[in-house]
Amino acid sequence: MIRRRTALTLPAALGATLGLAPWLAQAQSKKDTLVLAMTLEPPGLDPTAGAASAIAEVVLYNVFETLTKVHADSSITPLLAQSWTVTPDNKTWAFKLRPGVAFHNGEPCTAKAVKYAFERAAAADSTNKDKAVFANIVNIALTDELTAVLTLKNPNPDFLFQLGQATSIIVEPKSVATNATQPVGTGPYKLENWAKGSAVVLARWDGHRDAKAIKLRRVTMRFISDAAAQVAAMLAGDVDVFPRVAAAKSLAQFKADKRFQVLIGGSRAKTVVAINNRRKPLDDVRVRRAIAMAIDRKQVVEGAADGFGTPIGSFYVPGAPGYVDLTAVNAYNPERAKALLKEAGVTTPLELSLKLPPTPYARQGGEVIAAMLAKVGIVAKQENVEWAQWLSGVYGQKAYDLTIISHVEPLDLGNFARPGYYWNYESARFNDLWNRINATADSATRLKLVAEAQRLVADDAVLAYLYQPTWITVAKAGVKGVPRDMPLFVNDLSLLSWG
Repeated sequence: MIRRRTALTLPAALGATLGLAPWLAQAQSKKDTLVLAMTLEPPGLDPTAGAASAIAEVVLYNVFETLTKVHADSSITPLLAQSWTVTPDNKTWAFKLRPGVAFHNGEPCTAKAVKYAFERAAAADSTNKDKAVFANIVNIALTDELTAVLTLKNPNPDFLFQLGQATSIIVEPKSVATNATQPVGTGPYKLENWAKGSAVVLARWDGHRDAKAIKLRRVTMRFISDAAAQVAAMLAGDVDVFPRVAAAKSLAQFKADKRFQVLIGGSRAKTVVAINNRRKPLDDVRVRRAIAMAIDRKQVVEGAADGFGTPIGSFYVPGAPGYVDLTAVNAYNPERAKALLKEAGVTTPLELSLKLPPTPYARQGGEVIAAMLAKVGIVAKQENVEWAQWLSGVYGQKAYDLTIISHVEPLDLGNFARPGYYWNYESARFNDLWNRINATADSATRLKLVAEAQRLVADDAVLAYLYQPTWITVAKAGVKGVPRDMPLFVNDLSLLSWG
């Protein structure tokens, strides 16, 4: 009789002989770690407590979850909510939660947590940047442990989308005070480590309901703001995925290299020159219009975004419902810009500060825009600031004249109605218009009012509207599930794996 023996391939047999079997087993198993890079480091990890989009890039759908989930094609599916119903007037929404969901600290995620999260977001002392969404909720009734019934003051056609944004995360009440540094959510990942200035490490949470479907055991999110360093890190193989990378100048190199995949997608972002509307002489609409007319948007797209962008004339982008092309308003006209400054009684040269956060588009754009403004008699004194300085000084204290920034949220036209917002724009006419938009249920009528709002903020030259950016993502060829488009600033790790 011939006794059967376990067959070993020659390499495996040699490996066992040499004591390399554990190494070979690891090499032959599927890789379950990944390095993802981001341009900016978040100031904290609680998206209900800060405006920086980098917060959501780390935690949304990874650490924290929401009732709904927004996908790359802008479709919306249940997440913590299992299902929902809505009354014909679109004012009463009943959300049925998934049973058996727990927070990372073991506490159950029930309708009480939903009520707590949304009432906290609407509270007088709330720092939630989308506070208005939750202030529109006039009552939250709990019909059973897993059902929350939300009654709205005004119907909101964007409600399900907004409930999938980072500001709508469901938080565990006992953890809220420390969520900025020790986030506790219901997501498939937990914070393992945060090396400030370097990287955040997220580790798969085996207590998640879908833990077995999560392919990546550990993900390191590195922070690299410099464009050249971003490209170098990818080429060196130090980074596996870089969403929204500043790689336009090296695009041909990445496309020609079989080690990489390149995805080019759209956005709902608006890159602008933000203007402090309360500072003199910027409180004069003629001066703001002069600034806008001094800027050639097409040249800014080439200089700041390396050609990857579409000029815009208001705080709205092509592809968004109700978009109106207003690029002809305050269009490039340096001679008219000079005349407007003269009409406003401005003596040139007019010196203004131009504060630039560390994003490549801002630093590159600062050079281009300062040169254009100089031609009409405006001296824009460029000042490079770190992201924390921008958030505290520009956004928080409004200590600036001009700044370049990209607003990435898709539904933020209401910022013009926010009291004390960093633009310092106050318009009773816009506030009235925004109230009418929010009180209008009919879709066609609502979009007409949205078009009117676009025209108003264009005419008022609240900002100098530049372009809608086109995002570039570069990833190693072996990474699967990398999205091309994403309406939200999010890095959904549950989509990614090695194939």
